[in-house]
Amino acid sequence: MATAPENLRITYTTTADQMEEVHQYFDEALEKIRGEFGKTHPLVIGGEEVTADAEPNTDVSPIDTSIVLGKFQNGQLEHVDMAVKAARAAQKAWAARPWQERVAILREAAKVVRKRKFELAAIMSIEVGKNRLEALGDAEESADLIDYYAQQVEDAKGWVRDMNKLTPIETNTDVLRPYGVFACVAPFNFPAALSFGMSSAALVTGNAVIYKPATDTPWTGLKVFECYRDAGVPPGVINFLTGRGSVMGDPLVFHPGVDGVVFTGSKAVGLHIFHGMSQKWIKPCLLELGGKNPAIIMPSADLDMAAMGVMKSAWGLQNQKCSACSRVYVHKDVADAFVEKLLKLTREITIGDVTQKDVYFGPVISEGAIRTWQGAVDQAKKEGEILHGGERLTEGDLAKGRFVAPTIARAPLESTLFMEEFFTPFLAIGVVDSLDQALEESNRAEYGLTAGFYSADKAEIARFFDEIESGVTYVNKRTGATTGAWPGAQPFCGWKGSGSTGKGGCGPYYTLQFMREQSRTLVEE
Repeated sequence: MATAPENLRITYTTTADQMEEVHQYFDEALEKIRGEFGKTHPLVIGGEEVTADAEPNTDVSPIDTSIVLGKFQNGQLEHVDMAVKAARAAQKAWAARPWQERVAILREAAKVVRKRKFELAAIMSIEVGKNRLEALGDAEESADLIDYYAQQVEDAKGWVRDMNKLTPIETNTDVLRPYGVFACVAPFNFPAALSFGMSSAALVTGNAVIYKPATDTPWTGLKVFECYRDAGVPPGVINFLTGRGSVMGDPLVFHPGVDGVVFTGSKAVGLHIFHGMSQKWIKPCLLELGGKNPAIIMPSADLDMAAMGVMKSAWGLQNQKCSACSRVYVHKDVADAFVEKLLKLTREITIGDVTQKDVYFGPVISEGAIRTWQGAVDQAKKEGEILHGGERLTEGDLAKGRFVAPTIARAPLESTLFMEEFFTPFLAIGVVDSLDQALEESNRAEYGLTAGFYSADKAEIARFFDEIESGVTYVNKRTGATTGAWPGAQPFCGWKGSGSTGKGGCGPYYTLQFMREQSRTLVEE
C-alpha cells in the first residue's frame, strides 16, 4: 500500500478537484480492509482481550446489509465492572506522570491516526455510509483534535499557576486535577472524530477512560482504541467495550466507580444520563445532544451560494449530523428562486455506494432511521407539499442497502416538522416575511447547536449573530450553511437542548471540563 504524503490534508471544505490526489490512497485502503471482513473481535480491558459468553453482535454495512464487516462482543454487566476496576487501578499512575509525558503520548496518537487515516476513512465509509470527503475529513479532524487538546495543556503549562500571598511565609498554588475515570460514549455519525475528541481530552488531562463506541460502529471504535494502544497509552488507561446500549449503557454511566461522563447523542438519552448519574454528589456530565439547525435566506443573499451551502449541509452524511441543516427560513421575495436552485442541486446528487469515487449521497444507518424518515414524509404530505424525494430507493444495488431519497418539503411555519429532530435526510422549508420572523421561528426550537445566515446587509448580519440562539454560527458559507466546524477554528458548542456545559469541543475551554480545581497553600515559617 502506497504511503500518502504527510502534508496531504482533507477537511470538510476540501473541493472535488483537491480530492483527486487522494483517491488512489483511499482505493488501496478500501481493498485492504475488504480483506478483513468477517473477523471476530474482543473487548479489551486492562490491556487484556476478553470474550463474552453472549452471542456476538454482527456488524453489517448499511450500503449492502449482506456484507458482514465483523462480529463484536456483546458485553455484559460483568465487563462494565471489570473495565471500571481496570481504569481505576491504572488512573492514579497515569495522572501522576508529568503532564509533558501524557502530552507526548497523545501527540504520538495523533501521528498514528494520520498514518492510518485512509484505513480509518475506508472503514467509516463502508460501516457508516460516509462519502469519501466526509470519511477522510472525519479521520483528519481526529488527529487535529488530539493535537489541539494536547496544545491546550502545553499552553497552560499543565494548569499549575502561582497565586497571590497573604503572608510572606506562605506559597499559594492553583492546580487543575483530573476527576478520575470517565465513561466515553460515542455516536455512529462521527465515529472517529467524536470518539478521539472526547477521549483524548479526558486522557491528556490525566483521566482514565472506558470507551464504548456506538453499536452500529464497533469496527471504527476498535481502530480508535488500537491507535491509542499503539501510541503507548498504558493498559487500563483506556478500555474498549462493545455491546448493546440497552444492556451496558446505564450500568456504565451510573457506575459508582465512574467519576464523569462524556457523551454525544440524542437529547433524550443525554437528559436521562444527566438526571441519573449524580446521586451522592454532582458529577461532570459533558453532553452534546443534537440539533434542529436553521438556515435563513434574506433578499440580499447570493442565492447560488445559499443554495449550495444548504445543499451541502442538508445532504452531507444524509443529514445524520447534529449540525446538519434541517430547516430553512427563506424570505418571500426570493423563496421561489432559492427553492428552484436548491432543487436543481439536489437532483444532481449521485446516490449509491459512497465508497465509490463519484458518489455523494449514501444510505441511512438503520431501519429505525428509515421509519423516522417515513414518519416525517407522511406528515409533510398531510401538512404541506413534498417538493423532492419522499420515497425509499430500492432499484438495482440500492435494494441491498438502506437508501431513501433526499427529501425537501414546504410546510406551514406552525408545523412540528420545523421543531423535531429527525436525523434523516429531510429538509423543511418555510417562507417568512421578515428577518424578525425568521429569527423568532429559528429560536422557537428547543435546540441551539448551529445556524446559518445568507445576506449582504451588514446590519442584518450583526442582528443574526447577536440574536440567534445557537452556539455555532455561520454567515455566507458556501461549503456548508450549518456544518464544517474544525478544531481551533470553530468551537462546537450546543446551547439550550443541544448541550450541557456551554463550552464545546473544538474550542479553547474544552479540556478544562475534565478537571477540577484545587487550591494549595504551603506555610513555611
